[in-house]
Amino acid sequence: MKPLEPSDRRIDQIYNPQPQVSRRWGGWLIGLGTLLGLVALLCFGAWGYHSRAEEVMATAVQLRDFVPSVHVAEIKPSTDTVTVSLPATTAAFDDVEIFARASGYVEQREVDIGDHVKKGQLLAKIAVPELDDQILEAQATLGQLQAALKQAQANSDLAQVTWDRDKPLVAKGWITQQQGTIDVQTLKAQQATVGVAQANVTAQQDQLEVLSQQQLYQQVVAPFDGIITQRNIDKGSLVQADTTSGTFMFAIMQGDVIRTQVFVPQDEAFGVSPGDKASIEVPETPGHIFSGTVTRIADSLQPGTRTLLTEIDVPNPDGLLTPGIYCTVQLQIPRKTPSLSVPADALIFNANGLQVAVVEDGIVHIRKVSVARDLGTTIEVKDGLKQGDKVIRNPPVQLVEGSKVRVNTETVAPA
Repeated sequence: MKPLEPSDRRIDQIYNPQPQVSRRWGGWLIGLGTLLGLVALLCFGAWGYHSRAEEVMATAVQLRDFVPSVHVAEIKPSTDTVTVSLPATTAAFDDVEIFARASGYVEQREVDIGDHVKKGQLLAKIAVPELDDQILEAQATLGQLQAALKQAQANSDLAQVTWDRDKPLVAKGWITQQQGTIDVQTLKAQQATVGVAQANVTAQQDQLEVLSQQQLYQQVVAPFDGIITQRNIDKGSLVQADTTSGTFMFAIMQGDVIRTQVFVPQDEAFGVSPGDKASIEVPETPGHIFSGTVTRIADSLQPGTRTLLTEIDVPNPDGLLTPGIYCTVQLQIPRKTPSLSVPADALIFNANGLQVAVVEDGIVHIRKVSVARDLGTTIEVKDGLKQGDKVIRNPPVQLVEGSKVRVNTETVAPA
């Protein structure tokens, strides 16, 4: 077939327009499809928005009508006593250092460190030879003075007999008045001599008693039942009867009763009094509890620490407790002011202060409370609550005044 010339091709396009009409319909179809897609997207978005709005409304209604179940604790009054655990230190009931009362050399040493001794038991004996000589000399002097007293007494008796014989003769004039005066004055002189001799004997006896007492000091004895904790002498050691420059011979402590010293803080100190019971525990003897009684209190708090020195006497017949160890004391202190006990997990801390949520007839009431004492897991409050109130434990954050709640009756328990 012969190809068309250019002029013929233009004539053919004019009289045969069907391909252009096909292209125009294709464009309309594409536009219509795009429009339908946009409409579909808009409808889908509107449906999603409506669904979410319905969910939000349903959630709001659910939250509005939801009544949460809460756990509560019934408020009970605190116990009559407060249990306080404090660190303490043990000490001997009596602990003394024994010095020599006589200067000399140690002749005997009967005890050593760790020995148990009884009251009056001989600990050591001091040799003082010059003291023995002084006692012998004093005894001889006393004998001489006693002989002089006897002589003076005999002279006084003779003077008395002479005056008794001459007195009636003087009255009758058979003996001169002068002789009578001489007899009377002689009797008085002899009686005075007897008094002086008696005083000399008494003085010498006192001096001999002092020397004898010093001789007793040569024997060093235990002042009470106890244990020897220190020894600073040996046989032959020289000791001086001087507590300022001398060294003590022994240290002895009484261990059948142990003092336990504890410092009670101010908030518990006002309830402490003699007779209160105490329990002592030592870390090195787990499971063993020593019982004691408060026997002495200082009646004055220390300004620096605001604590009260308290002493507890603990019987220690078996010797398990020793002085100077660390221990823990639990005091049963009678309560002076009433208070209510609240679980620590019932407290609410916010900008309004310390509060609790109380349930009454299914309605929440927020109450402000004041803490009297913090015991860790429980809090003692002094106002804001009354006995029998039910407080919510672990209250939800959305709780407000007037909220409705449902009490889980299985968890109602005393605080």
